Amino acid sequence: MSRNIFCRKHQKEMEGLNNPPMPGARGQDIYDNISKAAWDEWQSQQTMLINEKHLSLMDPSTRKYLQAQMAHFFNNQPFDKAEGYVPPEK
Repeated sequence: MSRNIFCRKHQKEMEGLNNPPMPGARGQDIYDNISKAAWDEWQSQQTMLINEKHLSLMDPSTRKYLQAQMAHFFNNQPFDKAEGYVPPEK
């Protein structure tokens, strides 16, 4: 059974996540305010950042950087993008 939430990223009512994606207050905030579609978009963006910038998730500063970029992404603020990435034509 799906649940709808008002998505902070897309500014409209959308299907929400089934569970908080991480523990704690940040995970609960994402669960309450970020749609499943926006979360999937972030996962793709995060993967591109990790791959293109050769980030190591073992490094605490990398995790802090990704958390900051995630906040910018979900709040529709400027965020870092993978350099040289060209989206496929539709």
